[in-house]
Amino acid sequence: MSVKAEKTREKILDTALRHFLKDGFSGASLRNIVKNAGLTTGAFYKYYPTKEMLFDALTDPYMEHIYQIYDQIVEAFEKLSASDQTRNMSDTSSDGMEQMVDYIYDHYDNFRLLLKCGDSGKFELFIHNMVEREMKSSRKYMEKMKETGVKIPVVEESLMHMIYTGFFSSVFQIIEHDIDKETAKKNVNQLREFQTGGWERLWNIEFPV
Repeated sequence: MSVKAEKTREKILDTALRHFLKDGFSGASLRNIVKNAGLTTGAFYKYYPTKEMLFDALTDPYMEHIYQIYDQIVEAFEKLSASDQTRNMSDTSSDGMEQMVDYIYDHYDNFRLLLKCGDSGKFELFIHNMVEREMKSSRKYMEKMKETGVKIPVVEESLMHMIYTGFFSSVFQIIEHDIDKETAKKNVNQLREFQTGGWERLWNIEFPV
């Protein structure tokens, strides 16, 4: 893509971001976005043929990066022995959440868009995908502990889903209430510690801090 084309693409995305944040996904007018971006309809469609594709460009890459942060953290964690996983559970979780919060605040408006435009279905999809990842990781941890002879009480899948949905939805309250980054990091860390304490009770395991 040429420098001129890249600048045009950036202008389109900046214009679209303002419109979506103001009017929501359904309320935003593609015609007005095209007009405010200073393009003809034909020129605009060469970049983004549909409103859905335009919205995807403002959200999907940022969602994917959060998935990547999570997946990389979990990949390294799962290479540890069962005892090391328990020993490092708190630090690993803390590191992962800090990386995520840093990234969210580096791209604050894109995540604000994700949260505000609930009618797009993107936020629900994002939370669903994070919950599925966390549940998969928890199942592997529980299985690894059982393989080493550690008895863990059974936690129903439905309860796990409720807990993780509540956790990841709660994290995004930092955007819902426009909390400053320093306070957000503190709140998310304490929320993580609160959740860790709950899992210690449910699994009858202590995760060293």
